Amino acid sequence: MQLQYTISQRISEALQALFQVSVDASQISLQPTRKEFAGTYTFVTFPYTRTVGKGPEQIGEALGAYLKENAAEIKNFNVVKGFLNLEIQDEVWLQLLRDIMQNADFGRAAASGKNVMVEYSSPNTNKPLHLGHLRNNFLGYSVSEILKANGHQVLKANLVNDRGIHICKSMLAYQYFGNGETPESSGLKGDHLVGKYYVQFDKAYKEQIDALVAEGVDKEEAKKKAPLMLEAQAMLHKWEQGDEETVALWKKMNNWVYAGFDETYRNIGVDFDKYYYESGTYTLGKERVEEGLQKEVFFKKEDGSVWVDLTDDGLDQKLLLRSDGTSVYITQDLGTAELKYNDFPYDQSLYVVADEQNYHFQVLKSVLKKLGKQYAEGIYHLSYGMVDLPSGKMKSREGTVVDADELVAEMVDTARQQTEELGKIEGFTPEEAQQLYHTLAMGALKYFLLKVDPKKRMLFNPQESIDFRGHTGPFIQYTHARISAILRKAADMGIGVDATSFSNLTQLHETEQEVVTLLVNYPDVVKEAGNLYAPSIIAQYAYDLAKAYNRFYQEISIFNETDEQARSFRIALSAMVARFVRESMSLLGIEVPERM
Repeated sequence: MQLQYTISQRISEALQALFQVSVDASQISLQPTRKEFAGTYTFVTFPYTRTVGKGPEQIGEALGAYLKENAAEIKNFNVVKGFLNLEIQDEVWLQLLRDIMQNADFGRAAASGKNVMVEYSSPNTNKPLHLGHLRNNFLGYSVSEILKANGHQVLKANLVNDRGIHICKSMLAYQYFGNGETPESSGLKGDHLVGKYYVQFDKAYKEQIDALVAEGVDKEEAKKKAPLMLEAQAMLHKWEQGDEETVALWKKMNNWVYAGFDETYRNIGVDFDKYYYESGTYTLGKERVEEGLQKEVFFKKEDGSVWVDLTDDGLDQKLLLRSDGTSVYITQDLGTAELKYNDFPYDQSLYVVADEQNYHFQVLKSVLKKLGKQYAEGIYHLSYGMVDLPSGKMKSREGTVVDADELVAEMVDTARQQTEELGKIEGFTPEEAQQLYHTLAMGALKYFLLKVDPKKRMLFNPQESIDFRGHTGPFIQYTHARISAILRKAADMGIGVDATSFSNLTQLHETEQEVVTLLVNYPDVVKEAGNLYAPSIIAQYAYDLAKAYNRFYQEISIFNETDEQARSFRIALSAMVARFVRESMSLLGIEVPERM
């Protein structure tokens, strides 16, 4: 970024010297030179034709000649129509690499003083995590790490949806069909066991609906009158009244699920600083509803239900509390938002939730504004597209989801098969090999889900994700392992690497310059990814860096180089690539192996 500003200053000086045009350097925009042309930065001359009174190519040629003569940083230039492409002197790149080597915090911003809470995962305690949850978890974790790198104080939060009608469905089905089954007696993880009963409820519920329809009842009416649904609603009411037997069953089944979730979280490498539970926030939400009634920003209907009119905000009327006094999702979210702010006074509160809930978060923000809450403006819905499979959309209640645990296990097995076929585990103990398979599997899975812009709906292809040669996590991981082997060899040969080891080098190969350019750009990439909450930008950077390094590796010899300065530079360059591959992949939550 400093180099780019320096070049802008030089262009500002040239415009003044040649054409008596005064433009501040901060107003001069540069863009990366297109790959088919020589150069690093491109300055567009079209906007200056009227002021200067010359054609865009004439301006470019004049500026280029002046800069080559008067700016020490400029090596050469070329003009393509109205685009002035500038090549940077090799000495500049060499000095920049030395600077990076001596700056351990390069790419990490100073403390911003900004507090950001990132809420992600937010599972329901009636089913195990599935493929969609994986995109959520990986996105939330990665955004948190990227925001930390941008200097923000970040708190990672998990709001557990541990109450409501969906939870009662699993509980009721367990009462009817469980026969005292436990995770230990069934051999199932607790979340899988409880999810089994959620599916059983849906199956039995549909049978009751079909029976009522066969008796002549309208289908929509049958859905409301089916005995199981009425019982589930009664159970929810009993739970909110604190019925001891109901609460005891709820605690028992939820604890099974929590143990299962914790195991999955450890396995996929995500964590949280703070847990919130809807069972602990919905009463506070009810208090906010009462506050809104007193302030006359909410209203009651004849049946006793509480609503808010958001038509002035381009929305509609929204239910806040049912007629029987039980809460809805928005009720507890009102309470949770306040509790979160009290715990961690945030400047921004990010909710990582699928785009199916876009309307919900518009409502939440509008309602909090109506209540006059100071933290309302900080609410931001980081929505993401759903993950599809070749077979179509997933449905939890029908048992057609791709279970997260099963998917990870399959990915590990695929990584094992591919690694063994390529013969990349020579000298590994069985334990080391198993760890490598898991590292590659998680790298493949996380990278595939994060390399796509969060807002885009995507199709998951497990086989494609683990290819060692494509735009994948394993390709980047393998590049890091390759560099690690080079650095081990250099150490064995007694070749030290420091900023002074290539102090007399003056020339660079084209591929070396390309790699240094990418290293120099790393802070800008981290900043952009933080501003846009987009891990896909980091993912693309890691791939571009690995690809550029592999090109360099193919075209230039390292250890057969007879010039010691050039050899030292190439080893230093390799070390810096390994460092920033490692750091960028770490921002995605991905580990990189030292050997493969």
